[in-house]
Amino acid sequence: MKKIGLFYGSTTGNTETAATAIAAALGIGNVTLHDIAETPPETLSSYDNIILGTSTWGFGELQDDWQNALSEIENLDFTGKTVAFFGLGNQYSYSDVFQDAMGILYETVHKKGADIVGAWPTAGYEFDESRAVVNDNFIGLALDNDNQPDRTPQRIEQWAGQLKNLFQ
Repeated sequence: MKKIGLFYGSTTGNTETAATAIAAALGIGNVTLHDIAETPPETLSSYDNIILGTSTWGFGELQDDWQNALSEIENLDFTGKTVAFFGLGNQYSYSDVFQDAMGILYETVHKKGADIVGAWPTAGYEFDESRAVVNDNFIGLALDNDNQPDRTPQRIEQWAGQLKNLFQ
């Protein structure tokens, strides 16, 4: 398996914790973690296999560090890159924008030629709308540590197992 660049933005530490757990599930030697607040966005270009992780803030907004990097990311070419996403959000308090930040990142890199992998079923979640749902699935792993923290470890293990077969 080619090296994986896992990029995350984390304000409270929850997304960083999830990123670390995902890296461990994939095999820590295969993954390099990057906090997007401390990493030039062009670093994404140095990987063929990329994971992007964000939480949704406010009413469907990107986490601040991703927002700050977005204009530079929009200028990158993702052709030939395999990209997966994970997001954190609150499906009950923000049911009409659940995981929207993950959807924003997806929209940004998808239109720049990325091969998107790692879709995740919407079953087991209760929400009204999400920019992160395409063809009745989330475009990546959806985590809700506010309301379903007990499901997070198993979801990460299952999703990482799926990615191992998709990242070549």
